[in-house]
Amino acid sequence: MAEKYDAGKIQVLEGLDAVRMRPGMYIGSTNSRGLHHLLWEIVDNAIDEAANGYATKVEVILHKDGSATVTDNGRGIPVDKHPQLGVSGVEVVYTQLHAGGKFNNENYAYSGGLHGVGASVVNALSEWLTVEVYTDWSAYRQEFESRYDPKTKKILSGHPKGPLERLGNTRKKGTKVTFLPDSRVFETIEFGHDTVKRRLKELAFLNDGVEIVFIDERRREEKGPYKRSYCYHRGLADFIEYVNKDKNALHESPILLQGEKEGIRIQIAVQYTDSYTENIFSYVNNIPTPEGGTHETGFKAGLTKVMNDTARRLGVLKEKDSNLSGEDYREGITAILSLKMKNIQFEGQTKAKLGNSEARTAVDAVTQEQLSQYFEELANQETAQKILTKAVQAAKVREASRKTKETIRKMNKLDSAPLVGKLSSCTGRKPVDNELFIVEGDSAGGSAKQGRDRRYQAILPLRGKPLNAEKKRLDQVLENEEFRTIITALGTGIGDDFNVKALRYHKVIILADADQDGGHIRAILLTFFFRYMRELITEGHVYIGQPPLYRIKKGAKEEYVYDDRALQKALKKYGKGYTIQRYKGLGEMDASQLWETTMDPLHRNLVQVNVEDAAEADRVVTILMGDKVEPRKEYLSEYANFNRVDEFENMEVNHAE
Repeated sequence: MAEKYDAGKIQVLEGLDAVRMRPGMYIGSTNSRGLHHLLWEIVDNAIDEAANGYATKVEVILHKDGSATVTDNGRGIPVDKHPQLGVSGVEVVYTQLHAGGKFNNENYAYSGGLHGVGASVVNALSEWLTVEVYTDWSAYRQEFESRYDPKTKKILSGHPKGPLERLGNTRKKGTKVTFLPDSRVFETIEFGHDTVKRRLKELAFLNDGVEIVFIDERRREEKGPYKRSYCYHRGLADFIEYVNKDKNALHESPILLQGEKEGIRIQIAVQYTDSYTENIFSYVNNIPTPEGGTHETGFKAGLTKVMNDTARRLGVLKEKDSNLSGEDYREGITAILSLKMKNIQFEGQTKAKLGNSEARTAVDAVTQEQLSQYFEELANQETAQKILTKAVQAAKVREASRKTKETIRKMNKLDSAPLVGKLSSCTGRKPVDNELFIVEGDSAGGSAKQGRDRRYQAILPLRGKPLNAEKKRLDQVLENEEFRTIITALGTGIGDDFNVKALRYHKVIILADADQDGGHIRAILLTFFFRYMRELITEGHVYIGQPPLYRIKKGAKEEYVYDDRALQKALKKYGKGYTIQRYKGLGEMDASQLWETTMDPLHRNLVQVNVEDAAEADRVVTILMGDKVEPRKEYLSEYANFNRVDEFENMEVNHAE
């Protein structure tokens, strides 16, 4: 029986200060990503109740007025008075910055979020926030607001409108939080439907048996507001089958590994496909770790050891043969790692990489123990043979790729001599200031070369359509002249040799026509970067230039318009007597027009590509660029608009300029 969870368990480290003054310190930014961070903090608190066995259901509602509600059926926030502060536990949690029940391991064995910081930060950055608690057969409510104080001429953040109020009796249990993000803080207060849906679905996969309900009242369907319920009783097995749904799996059933070492609960799902890249997605206490860390290192080490042992046991590797490398055994792998642990040590503010050394040892041990046992079973010999055959072939290809990569390294040492006549470099020597435009077609490339600012803008025209990297091995990708040219221009190397610190241009801008062919070229280049240079995207170096679709001219006035909706607004403004030009492609613009609309930092519409959810990104890349036609048709019929830049729905786009 767990010790009673009451207000005395809430530790207070410091008051709520400076959150509104410096929101970036707490939520990263005040753009769309920072806005969603508010929602994740409240959702994480609800999920923590479920992950620790106290709740079975979480509901998230997006309201028409921009507010959001998160409800769980857990224990409820403590409502009794805090022994030091003399106010309710609810008020402490929502007004004290470092206050919560997660600083020790008595109340939560495992927790994500900001360890109690999240609730107060959400309150501080909301116009208003209401908490309802259902516990011990009673219902309670407390309201908070951020209002302007004419005396101090400052905004008072997250102040209680009154004390915690008992509403009456109830059979319900749990906590309900409703908040409206403050438009005085955020660039936008509109939550993204797809962004929220993806994260909630991911959390349902990671917490098997927990029901997560998503309601978006801003969207109407036949039977009322948009509503979806996610609950996966097979957990990671369901997750990996979802990710690989449109790939060709080498074995039907995922390999499931689980165990506990050193107080760390470990769950791993593995499935091999006939693709040529590795995809490892890892989470710690439900928090994605896109940059990996010690847990991924332990998994890779354990996998390599077991596979080499199995290869020798089955005679695939003879006594005289050298062991294969881990890279060979990871070709075509999809693996999902989920750890539950205490005292997490993340590297950096973004929680993108796990640093706990004990996680490496624990994951390595569980992987070796469980995977060895799996491959020793007679029923799994065929799966082992398929994986080993693929790894042997991968080793042969790796050697061929090594020679090609060596050639590219020599090209780089010659200061890109083979690119003379194709790459128009810039004179600037500071990569952080430099931009590389990858431009569709020689005609547009010529205009871009003439119109650019040579001090910091380099131009690389594509003279043909590059290969679809999704369907090719690395050695085949390296044989493609267009890709070789891009790799050499960037200076980073590729695959395991990739080094983002060697990047010569910190803005890599894809500039293609706003039509179906241009959309395909963008998709091909994004697929290449995602599969073989993923850090370019995750570290924010990849951008998409948005050329205008129309030019409207009336007398001395002219205006460039970037989509059909904006065109209708513009035409109403101009009335009659205007002329309109529809650009079919970049090649129709002269150098000055291309500079003014698409290259000039003061006027261009530049969009940054980010990957918010790597597992979902992998799935969408497979749909758009893989072998199966039907999933692609279904996806395009629902999402495709070739006047938009976000064909990759999950590769979230942020308007950077």
